[in-house]
Amino acid sequence: MHFGFSYVGLIFLLMLFVPNLFWMKNKPTDYEKYSHHENKVLLLLERVGEISVTCLILIFSDFNLQGIGLRLLWPTAAFVCMILYECYWIRYFRSEKTMKDFYSHYLGVPVAGATLPVIAILLLAVYGKNPFLFAAGILLGIGHIGIHLAHRKEIMTKDKQ
Repeated sequence: MHFGFSYVGLIFLLMLFVPNLFWMKNKPTDYEKYSHHENKVLLLLERVGEISVTCLILIFSDFNLQGIGLRLLWPTAAFVCMILYECYWIRYFRSEKTMKDFYSHYLGVPVAGATLPVIAILLLAVYGKNPFLFAAGILLGIGHIGIHLAHRKEIMTKDKQ
């Protein structure tokens, strides 16, 4: 592992944060009702993962593209996940912006808004051979995906009633 700036990490963070900035003004209907009773352990894991990933993805140059070969499949797959993440957001912003829209599957990926970036981070960690980013990605995944799955379950339960 080598300390240094990661332009790939910066690109990934921009792809992650820009849609979230738009989301802040386009939250789903009734979002506040659901967010007030999130599991505190999952919320803590999510926050620790978010902070860790944001720092780690920028400070290791190992995530930058290095030569041509089969190893490039890792960052390519990560980038494809992030492109799908952007497409998920486009679909959401074009929708009625309901909770169901927000926690929907996309191309068979459950709670795609949470799952796709976590997969991308894990793939990038493998490419950079960075166990710290991988561990941070796991924490983020447990917290973020866990919260989204809980919300989705709650929404589906209410729909059945």
